[in-house]
Amino acid sequence: MENKSIEKKYSIWIIILSIFIPVAVAVLFMVKLKDLGVDVSPLPFLPPIYATINGITALILIVAVRAIKNGKVQLHQNLMKAAIGCSLLFLVMYIAYHMTTPSTKFGGDGAIKYVYFFILLTHILLSIAIIPLVLVTYVRALAERFDKHKKIARITFPLWLYVAVTGVVVYLMISPYYQY
Repeated sequence: MENKSIEKKYSIWIIILSIFIPVAVAVLFMVKLKDLGVDVSPLPFLPPIYATINGITALILIVAVRAIKNGKVQLHQNLMKAAIGCSLLFLVMYIAYHMTTPSTKFGGDGAIKYVYFFILLTHILLSIAIIPLVLVTYVRALAERFDKHKKIARITFPLWLYVAVTGVVVYLMISPYYQY
């Protein structure tokens, strides 16, 4: 019964964060600090850094899954915490970049433009969907409800991996059009 109470205890936080994070990112994405009178320099160096963090997140996720399949529970736990930490670090840098630096338009034409926007759209939509999935997966592990953890992790892992990998792909596709 204790384990179910842990899940119940965190369920409201999962709901709050699953709504708050995407809304906050959307709002902050539109806010430019200079428009608010804040004297801040653009941060054009951040995209390659946060794209690298996405790549590291993808690698961590893969290694974490291999670890648990090989019975290395503590390593798996540590790697999953690192993956969550990387995702949070990415989020902070992403928001900082977009609050200080003008957005870059994709300059490709033809079929590549449709490929880019498909990847970007699926990346954005799944990055929103992954928030509650990661949180629920984590809380189920915390509650030691490993049967339920494993069941949802089979959904969370490929989606989170897709988000991490497509974050790198989106960066690589748009990076030639940065004006800095």
